[in-house]
Amino acid sequence: MRVGILGGTFNPPHLGHLICAQEAHRCLSLDRVVWIPTGIPPHKPLRGDPGARQRLRMCELAVAGDHRFEVSDLELRREGPSYTVDTLTALSQSAPGDELHLILGGDIAASLPQWREPERVLALATIAVAGRRGTAHSAVVRALASLRGGERARFFPMPRIGISSTMVRRRAGAGQPIRYLVPDAVAEHIQRHGLYAS
Repeated sequence: MRVGILGGTFNPPHLGHLICAQEAHRCLSLDRVVWIPTGIPPHKPLRGDPGARQRLRMCELAVAGDHRFEVSDLELRREGPSYTVDTLTALSQSAPGDELHLILGGDIAASLPQWREPERVLALATIAVAGRRGTAHSAVVRALASLRGGERARFFPMPRIGISSTMVRRRAGAGQPIRYLVPDAVAEHIQRHGLYAS
């Protein structure tokens, strides 16, 4: 199985995440894309975090009914900070025959040399980089070239989507509509539970 791994805080998941997952699925001929919400981010505290379980539930609502996508609570079940190398190790041990593709935005991919055990990450998964405004393709290639296995990275085109989780949180906190920025089920969940209310 060719499996895409889409990790992130998903605070909250929005249409940009869905489009990224769809384009990775299409361009890389993936069998499925697994969304893995971060349990405890290793590098920065989450602003306005409604809690990992709420973020997991919003991911489940976002992908419901789409057979290409599934959601895993792997990082929520593990104690301590959520390091990608630990997640990929667990996935490869549980399904050794799967071919893993770690889906990253260009800005995140360019920071890979600063990650925990980046060459182990590259040994466990092919990096799949979504073209993203603000980070030059050459900057990503240069960063990955410094790492063993970086030459196996794949790039796929991503439509320009001017939506961010920060924007959604701000709008929700200000009582502004977030419909059409997130899936309807996610918008309803945010409203029902008063998430991100200031």
